[in-house]
Order: sequence, then structure tokens, then C-alpha cells
Amino acid sequence: MTESKRGMPQHKVGVVVSRPGAKTVTVLVERLVKHPVYERYVRRSQRFLAHDERDDCLVGDRVEIRESRPLSARKRWRVRQIIARAEGEAPQV
Repeated sequence: MTESKRGMPQHKVGVVVSRPGAKTVTVLVERLVKHPVYERYVRRSQRFLAHDERDDCLVGDRVEIRESRPLSARKRWRVRQIIARAEGEAPQV
């Protein structure tokens, strides 16, 4: 089936907070939600495990992830691109 029949995959932007294994990163995605009673904006966050094929994401990098098929028990996202590198860190060789 083509993507048009299945629908468009979701995209999210977040920050890499850890690298638990080879080719895997944990991405923290934050969003603002209006509180139903107090009508103030509250920051909500969620963590996603994402597949990093080139294994070049570092902790602190701002990345865009997209939804994909299940890659492992908890991994359902892929790193689409690195938007901004973490400041003060050199890439590991």
C-alpha cells in the first residue's frame, strides 16, 4: 500500500536526552496545553524512542522525528533530521 492510503506519518520536534543503545536515541517532546479550569498554559512532555540510522545524534541535539512501523518493542519513530546541534560538544568519532 502507498502512504496516501495509510495516511501521512506524524512529525514531532524534540531534544535528544539520552542514547540508550546503538542507533537508538530518546527524544523529549514538549507541548503547551491550556488547563481546562485555570486557563493557563501548562507544559507537558513525552519521551519517544527513535531509530538513528547513522548514529550521529548527540545528547542535547534538537531533532525532528517521524512515525514509522514498529522497529522494536518500544521503538516506533525514526530520526528525520538534526535541526540544531548541542552547543559546546564536539562530534564523537
